[in-house]
Formats: sequence, structure tokens, C-alpha cells
Amino acid sequence: MARHPQGSDHFPEASMSELARIAAAMAARGKGILAADESTGTIEKRFKAIGVENTEENRRAYRDMLFTTKGLGEHISGVILYDETLRQKASDGTPFAQLLAKQGVIPGIKVDTGAKPMALCPGELVTEGLDNLAKRCAEYVKLGAKFAKWRAVINIGNGIPSQACIVANAHALARYAAICQGSGLVPIVEPEVLMDGAHGVERCEEVAEWTLREVFAALASQRVTPEEMVLKPSMVVSGSESRQQAGVAEVAQRTLKVLRRTVPAAVPGIAFLSGGQSDERATEHLDAMNRLGGAPWALTFSYGRALQQPSLKAWRGSAANVAAAQAALAHRARMNGLAAMGQYRSELEKKAA
Repeated sequence: MARHPQGSDHFPEASMSELARIAAAMAARGKGILAADESTGTIEKRFKAIGVENTEENRRAYRDMLFTTKGLGEHISGVILYDETLRQKASDGTPFAQLLAKQGVIPGIKVDTGAKPMALCPGELVTEGLDNLAKRCAEYVKLGAKFAKWRAVINIGNGIPSQACIVANAHALARYAAICQGSGLVPIVEPEVLMDGAHGVERCEEVAEWTLREVFAALASQRVTPEEMVLKPSMVVSGSESRQQAGVAEVAQRTLKVLRRTVPAAVPGIAFLSGGQSDERATEHLDAMNRLGGAPWALTFSYGRALQQPSLKAWRGSAANVAAAQAALAHRARMNGLAAMGQYRSELEKKAA
């Protein structure tokens, strides 16, 4: 049986700061984070695939469908929102941040402005968005946000990543995290090592460890409090075009090895991104890690497509499909909630089908 991670049990509640309490709640046992922070451009691609026009009202209706899912808070601790979404309201006029709070779900906000080509580093990206971040964070707090998210992107390829790219992204993540904590928001720190490419799992492990070492050195240099943050890393997987794909057990073992080498035990939770994995494979990997046990942090999920895709396909822009779409979301949330406790079984997928 998987041992319950210590994550949120490190310190007595009375001695924890407000941000530490929020971070611990984000990594609560059996719960994870729904990433619903797709930009207008990204959601357009998702809508196009199901034949839905990308209008503000359709975007609002889609998020309304997700956020009004009955019992959402049973397996979802928080939702990452996009700027537009944080300012929108449900069909009954309730601001989305308030609607989520009523469901027992913590509202958060994506604050970076995207990964852009990095000067003198061909094929590499650096995330922007530090300008006026403190001012934006102050506004987001007033709008009801309790945490924020910033995503760095690390590509693996011929001669990349470079030291320059990893150091620049680590520094930006650390500056962002410091500004968030200073503004009253818990930062989700997301250094994503992309699975695109033909590299093997060994190369992914090497880059993941290198990246996380730089990130946590930068966080320490910027005085970021580890108890008041959540890490959102990618798993150690084979490149999507690699002929040899690592199995579930190997992915779990290699990922945990890297995390134990690099992540302070004071961090309350690690919420993995799915990064292009299939819905069920992302669940299986998370479950395998929790079954191994012994981690000092809660191991949970912060999935976007791996939670939303079945729901999006069922919805197809029609009010008549809302119940089916919400059932699909509730099912994936429950499956991942079980995986976050090492209690997932693939037979449960068949029962729901």
C-alpha cells in the first residue's frame, strides 16, 4: 500500500503562513489542479477540432461547463485560469473565481506572456512577462486569485538545451516566484522539458535534473520560500519520436530519482504536467510514482488536455451535451485523484466506458 506523502503534514497548521496553507491545500491528498489557462490562440485550435467557433461567449460557456461540474472539488484542489477567464462570470452572473471557491476549489491565474525565441540561442525559448508583474499580481489578488503559474519551456535537440537557456529560464522563474510571494500569491513553478524529439529517456533524465538544479538554485538566490510554492515539472519520459519508449515503471523510477536529487523536502507538493501524454498514460505514471512511496512531498497532477480532452469532445459546443461533458471531466478527475493516492486501477476506466 502506498504511504501517504508527508506534503501538507510538515508543520502544525498554526505555525504555517497563509501562503503555506494555500500551497498545502493545492497539494491535498487525493486532489490535483485543473489547468484551464489556455490562451485565446490555443483554445482556438481545440475548438476548431470539434467544430466550435472561437468567440468570447463560447470560451465562457466552455469554462462555465467545466467549473459547474457537480462535486468538482472532490478531486480538484485548484484551477489555473487565463486573464480573460478570471474576469468572466458564470451563466447566473457569479464571477468564476467565486463560483470555484463555492465548489471548494482554489482559483489561480497564468501570469507569463509566453515563451519567445531566445536571442543567440537558435531553437530555444525564454518565457517573458516580468514587466509590471507586481502590478498585475495585485490586481489578480483583488479579482480573487490565490496562486499563479509561469511556464518555462526547455527543448531537447541537437546541441540543446544550452546553459544559457536553462539559466535564463531558471532566473525568470525565480524572479516570478519572488514577485508572487511578495504580492500574496502562491507561485506554481513550471519548468517543462518538452517530450518532442527522438531522444531517449536517459537524455530526458539528464536534462530534467540539470534544469531542476538550476531552478532551485535560482529560487534560493531570490529568497523564495519553498513551503509557499508548488512545483509543476514534466515527467522523465522518452522523446515522442524515440523508437524506444520507456515503460510506466521506468518513467516512475527515473522521475522520482531526479526529484529526490533536486527538490527540497520543504516543498509541499509536486503537481506534474501531462505534456502531451495520453489521458490514461498520464494517470498510470502518476499512480506508479505514488505506489513506489517514500516521497517527502505530495505527488499529484496539474493536467490540462489530460483532464479536459474527453470533456471537450463530449461537449462540442452544445448545451444539450453539458451533462455528458461534465461526467467525462468528473471521471478523469476521479481517476487522477485515485492515482495521486496510488489507488488507480485500469479496470475503473472500463467500468466508466
